Formats: sequence, C-alpha cells, structure tokens
Amino acid sequence: MSKSIIKFDHVSKIYGNQIILDDLSFEIEKGKFYTLLGPSGCGKTTILRLIAGFLEVSSGDIYFQDEKMTQVPANKRSVNTVFQDYALFPHMDVFHNVAFGLTLKKRPKSEIKSRVEEALKLVQLEGYNRRKISELSGGQQQRVAIARALVNEPKVLLLDEALSALDLKLRQQMQYDLRMLQQQLGITFIFVTHDQEEALTMSDEIFVLNKGKIVQKGSPVAIYDEPLNRFVAEFIGESNILNGMMIEDYQVKMLGQIYECVDGGMQPNEQVEIVIRPEDLVVVEPSVGQLTVSVVSSLFKGVHYELHCQDESGNDWLVHTTKHVYAGDYIGLYFEPEAIHIMRLNETEAAFTKRLQDYTE
Repeated sequence: MSKSIIKFDHVSKIYGNQIILDDLSFEIEKGKFYTLLGPSGCGKTTILRLIAGFLEVSSGDIYFQDEKMTQVPANKRSVNTVFQDYALFPHMDVFHNVAFGLTLKKRPKSEIKSRVEEALKLVQLEGYNRRKISELSGGQQQRVAIARALVNEPKVLLLDEALSALDLKLRQQMQYDLRMLQQQLGITFIFVTHDQEEALTMSDEIFVLNKGKIVQKGSPVAIYDEPLNRFVAEFIGESNILNGMMIEDYQVKMLGQIYECVDGGMQPNEQVEIVIRPEDLVVVEPSVGQLTVSVVSSLFKGVHYELHCQDESGNDWLVHTTKHVYAGDYIGLYFEPEAIHIMRLNETEAAFTKRLQDYTE
C-alpha cells in the first residue's frame, strides 16, 4: 500500500464553460500538514469540497487509501471539515455542538461523554461544556468547531479558511496551536488559505494554485527559496524580479554585469528571470556595493526598515534592513550568490522537478 491517503488522478471540475480545476493529479501523504494556497477563484476550496464529497468531479478519479471514492457519499468518508464560518448551532451549548455527529450515529451516551471531553481537552476548552456559543470569543468558537470535527476521529481534517475571521494576534496563536495539534494527533490536515504567512508557518507541504492548476508544490523552504515562476515568487513573500541571461552554469548576467549564482541546468545564454528577496540584500557603503541605489522611502516595520529604492537604470528595489537610512540617501547593496534565484521562463512544475533531478544526479 502506498504512503498516500488521498490521490487525485486527472481530476477536472467544470461549471458550464468555466474550468475550475484543470486535469489535476497529486497525492496527499498520511500524517502531514498540507496547505492549498492561492488567490480567490484558483480552485483550492473546490479541491476541499471534492475530498469531502460535497461536489462531484467532472472527470477523473479520487482515491482514499488506494480505494476509489469518487462515488462515495460525504457521510461515508473518513474526513471532517471545519468551515470558515464554523457552522456552529447557536441553540446548542458547547457539549451538544461537539457531540452532534456522535449523536446522529446513535453512539452510547457514556461514549459520547468521554469522547467529547477528550476532544475539548485537545483544544484547551475543558470546563466549557455548558457554555452557550454566544458566550464564546471568536477563537473559542473556532476551537469548538475543531473539536466537533475531531470527535468523529477522522483520518483527514479539512480546514477551509478556518482562521480568516480572527484578529491578527489570535490568528497567529491559532496557527501555532493547529500545528501542535496536528503533530500531536498524527492525522492528515489539509488547510485552505490565501495567506502566505499561514502557509509558511504551519505546513509540511504547500500546493500553490492558480487558475485551476497546481503551479508549484513542495516544502515552505523549497517554495520560498526556489520559486518556479513569477507568479509563485510574487505570491509567496516579497521579491525583486529582474530579467537576465544564464551565461553558463553558476553564472548569470543581469544589470549589464555577470554574477556568480548557485543555479544551473539551463541552456547557455538562455533568457531567465531572477529573484532576489529583500531580506537577502545587505546595505553597505556605495563604494563596496555591487550596485548603488537611491532610497525613495524608508518605512519602519518594527523588526526592520522597509526601503523602497531605485537604481540608475530605473529599476525598483525593495530592501529589508535593520539599518536606519533616510529617503534621499544613496546606499550600496551587496548580495551573496545564494541570494540569486533563477526562474526559467514559463517552466511547468513537472519540467522544474525533472530539471532539478537531472541536474543533481
């Protein structure tokens, strides 16, 4: 038996003439935290609803533990969903909200009581059994929704924008709590968000979607450090993107100069795009910088200053630094070869993966 718990095999979803998901094939492994990341309308929630059984595929097949589940009804699937609005019952207290699924299954009262108490303990809501939903904070309501999903002992937990209704501080705390909970339980979490910070913070694997396709998948570090194309580079983190040319392996030409880099596997003199993250730019004296820029604006962000700069060719540069510089200053920028990330023009996820494999063998 494979390690995958869910497999999409050439799955498409079409509404009328609109393609929502376009021939998707991927696998979800057991016991990992996955995030589906992308802008509104990219198809991420549709994937969740197909897994849950709330929608039917237009073509292709979905497998659960190697068994085809395309025609299996939602109530027969070992998955549970936490919705964006939590979908709690306001006329029920916390206990009966969490117990709802078990009550429908007509489980013994003693079993319901012990499993509800265990689920509430997992989400740190011990002693809240008789609280009304209206008496709970947004974060507590979200924990009740998670407990209600976990009490049914699903093999996969689906979370659809589950943190979007919370304020920033509480959302950051829940990111940590969800990650710890997933590791403690060892079950598969699939989380949908458009928030890059959430994806980078919590995930083992990220699937970046755009227009019904997965444009890149991998670990948070891999996707951040090696974005496949301009869309990924701009959607994950902040970037400086320039046009360039690969002279040969480990050498790229940009801004009229040749720089050492750590990428290879392209054709000699191939046109490429280059990503340099703002935190990888070091502010130095103009005389020792690899390029000189003028500071257009300097904004204090708490842990760093965000500099908007411009070089003599009119290119814009975004720089994160702990040094205090002022608008109107001229500064030098220095960057290591490891800071230069090369993106092949119009490269697909499959071609990108194959190129890396071929180049490292």
